[in-house]
Amino acid sequence: MNGKKNNDSELLTVLDDTLGILDHLMEKDRTLIHSKEIGKITFLGKGIARIQGLSSVEFEELIKFPGNKLGIAFNLDHDEIAAVMLDESKNLKAGQEVNRTGRVMEVPVGEALLGRVVDPMGRPLDEQGPIHTQENRPIEREAPGIMERAPVNVPLQTGIQVVDALIPIGRGQRELILGDRQTGKTAIALDTIINQKDKDVICIYCAIGQQSSAVARVIADLRKYGAIKNCIVVVVSGDDPPGLNFIAPYAATTMGEYFMEKGRNVLIVYDDLTRHARSYRELSLLLRRPPAREAYPGDIFYIHSRLLERSTHLRTGGSLTALPIVETEAQNIAAYIPTNLISITDGQIYLSPRLFQEGILPAVDVGKSVSRVGGKTQLPAYREVAGDLRLSYSQFEELEIFARFGTHLDEDTRKTLERGRRVREVLKQAQYEIMTVPEQIAVLLSVTGGVFDKLSLEEIIDAKTKVPKAVVEKLPDLCLRILSGEKLRKEDREAILDVARDAVNSEKEMQEKK
Repeated sequence: MNGKKNNDSELLTVLDDTLGILDHLMEKDRTLIHSKEIGKITFLGKGIARIQGLSSVEFEELIKFPGNKLGIAFNLDHDEIAAVMLDESKNLKAGQEVNRTGRVMEVPVGEALLGRVVDPMGRPLDEQGPIHTQENRPIEREAPGIMERAPVNVPLQTGIQVVDALIPIGRGQRELILGDRQTGKTAIALDTIINQKDKDVICIYCAIGQQSSAVARVIADLRKYGAIKNCIVVVVSGDDPPGLNFIAPYAATTMGEYFMEKGRNVLIVYDDLTRHARSYRELSLLLRRPPAREAYPGDIFYIHSRLLERSTHLRTGGSLTALPIVETEAQNIAAYIPTNLISITDGQIYLSPRLFQEGILPAVDVGKSVSRVGGKTQLPAYREVAGDLRLSYSQFEELEIFARFGTHLDEDTRKTLERGRRVREVLKQAQYEIMTVPEQIAVLLSVTGGVFDKLSLEEIIDAKTKVPKAVVEKLPDLCLRILSGEKLRKEDREAILDVARDAVNSEKEMQEKK
């Protein structure tokens, strides 16, 4: 009996050892089994594809097509899905297989993007080599909550007198630029970007559906004036798939949010959201979504509001200031897309074709333009010099129209018209002739203080260049105090006016000698 028990125990030991060896071998050579969904293309259209077989795909998930082409799941129907193509679909055909990626659309973010020209997927377009970034972020992100936001209280200087004095913009604000074609909308945005080059503000210019030649000129000007090093240019042309046009502003915003969350200040220009809306309308009609007003889908308001809500001033970080551009037709600011964006943003700068044709540049219609936030961010010197200038200038424009029909004007009306014409002449400013804050204060104080009253309109052109130079050279300490946010004292005003009178008088004496 004892011998039998010993044999049984030896047998159990051998079995345990054998099982242990088998478990070790199985663990070593274990084959993991994964389920994989494979779809099939059933239809290809302009910029869209219909797919069957991806029953578990999620909304806005990236889908991989043959040839490493990508698309985004947009319509999730019961028996098929519809995807928006992000790449050209020339070599694709019905019947080919597609795969899920399990992730949403992401773009690279980081310092390596500064000074580069990229497409909405972060791929370089400037032939300066690959871009090496450490992080990717999804293009669709939730806007900061109310408690994460801080009041807009720091000015964003554009370098354009009529904007900084009458329609000021603050960091974290959303200011719409709208007007007909060829009225200077991009010029205002470009001047604003160039004015930030020495102010530690990251700038992002997002060109949506623009002509390649126009974008090339913008990039060339940014390089010429030294603003490209702190700028990211996101470009998608009208020849690219409409899906790429649709994601462009969201991708650009994600790139800007990276810097904002690092405590930096960012300025982003969307040029323009009219073409963005048209791209989304095109996609929606191709996807057979129900059309609403002007054939736009019913969620077009949400498309732009969720984009612009991401612009803000963070309580514990930086700011993201948005300058969306929208194109009007025949000065109709009551059209569908313009009215949507006016209601979303914190003010608008309206450019008038009439002023543009009359040579009043920038062609800003002060009466139709407004900044609902920027007045609180304006430097105290502006409020003292140009506090009532906006109202008086608007009254002058109305009075000038009325005066054309009158034969006799009283003395007060004539003086108002003469002063208004000089203010208008002073507010004229050519593109790229950016003015600093002290220079603007000097010119505005000179015209409102009567220094230019005895000059002809032709003489004002020279005077408005001589006066700011003289003030900056002779009153450097005062200029620093203006920039630091100090109020103008009575003696400061007198000092500026004295320097301005000397500059104007010396100019007149030189002309008389000639």
